[in-house]
Amino acid sequence: MLNSLEILETVKMIAEEHLDIRTVTMGISLLSCAGSDVKTVCNQVYDKITRQAEKLVKTAEDIETEYGIPIINKRISVTPASMILGGTPTPSDFVQLAKILDRAAETTGVNFIGGFSALVHKGMTVGDAALIASIPEALRVTERVCSSVNVGTTRAGINMDAVAQMGRIIKETAELTKERDGFGCAKLVVFCNAVEDNPFMAGAFCGVGEPDAVINVGVSGPGVVKCALEEVRGADFGVVAETIKKTAFKITRMGQLVAQEASRRLQVPFGIVDLSLAPTPAVGDSVAHILEEMGLERCGTHGTTAALALLNDAVKKGGVMASSYVGGLSGAFIPVSEDAGMIEAAQVGALSLDKLEAMTCVCSVGLDMICVPGDTTAETLSAIIADEAAIGMVNNKTTAVRLIPAPGKKVGDMVEFGGLLGTGPVMPVNSYESGAFIARGGRIPAPIHSLRN
Repeated sequence: MLNSLEILETVKMIAEEHLDIRTVTMGISLLSCAGSDVKTVCNQVYDKITRQAEKLVKTAEDIETEYGIPIINKRISVTPASMILGGTPTPSDFVQLAKILDRAAETTGVNFIGGFSALVHKGMTVGDAALIASIPEALRVTERVCSSVNVGTTRAGINMDAVAQMGRIIKETAELTKERDGFGCAKLVVFCNAVEDNPFMAGAFCGVGEPDAVINVGVSGPGVVKCALEEVRGADFGVVAETIKKTAFKITRMGQLVAQEASRRLQVPFGIVDLSLAPTPAVGDSVAHILEEMGLERCGTHGTTAALALLNDAVKKGGVMASSYVGGLSGAFIPVSEDAGMIEAAQVGALSLDKLEAMTCVCSVGLDMICVPGDTTAETLSAIIADEAAIGMVNNKTTAVRLIPAPGKKVGDMVEFGGLLGTGPVMPVNSYESGAFIARGGRIPAPIHSLRN
């Protein structure tokens, strides 16, 4: 039972330390809408989404008002769209489907809808190939649709043909949305080991193992963790870990409360709580600043990877004690343009792309929301994706890449996205070519430890 001190502590976290529910995401299976007639499928998709999620935003707003807990985003994720159109769909068919998803998102009032996705870690179907080819145009003509492509898994290896294609797709998407500094790329993620219950965008989709509808909640609270660590300055790392664990426990319990209440009111099963520390550009809401609170002068200096490993592990340990249904990605996100501390570190040269890659070995996801020069080649983008996929494949973890080759921008320029997407400093990439490597194609085999049976 909560006592008055715990209630006041939570109020302080919300009022002063940026504690919030980052997203309530409803997963909706569209498998019942699958078919080969595009018009029929689109009508059924729109009807199902708008019917199922009709009260999602209102319910989240009611919970927010009644409990005093900020709920920043209300979102929808759907079955990977490449599975919905049968027969021999064309890229234009999938653009039409993307427009319908966008209209459904607008009708229901959510800020993003995820699942314009394909899972191609071992090869491509006709539908997969058509959807991937449609991504640049689909992201150009929609506002709320998010796309993801899974190019590798620990069990299957890495589909290097898909990796090569995604480099070209990212370049084309940036060019088609150049009037907004390549904004379309901010809604496109390339995964290895993608999960079925991720509530965060742009990579959310509703996996085929999920129920017909499900509520997944993503919590946040980097500011809360930093404030907690300020109380134990100078203490050893055992104390640091325990402090983070206790804080993550409290954050996750709040997330579970919201998830269960939304599930009850919407009469939709509760899925998971994703306890990822998701930063924002707001001052005091930064994962980088947590790492610096541990004693680093700047995020990116030597010791950063060790500090992030401790943070990620302690967050997970605290979260799993608070809820039996922790899932999604869960840990610490390091999106550069969305984190005030990461932006500062990149601007002064403390944080490089190479260091970020090392950090992804021990954190939740991967190279996220990173702006690179607009003249970066598709092959270089593909090589960056391949490196990150290899980290995920070998370490049996989810990794992702969300790169924005900002048209017309060079190293040192700033790219303004606004809102939670923040401001991205354009970071340098290695000047040496990887084209011959990417041109080999084929599949990088799965690691030996994938043979577990």
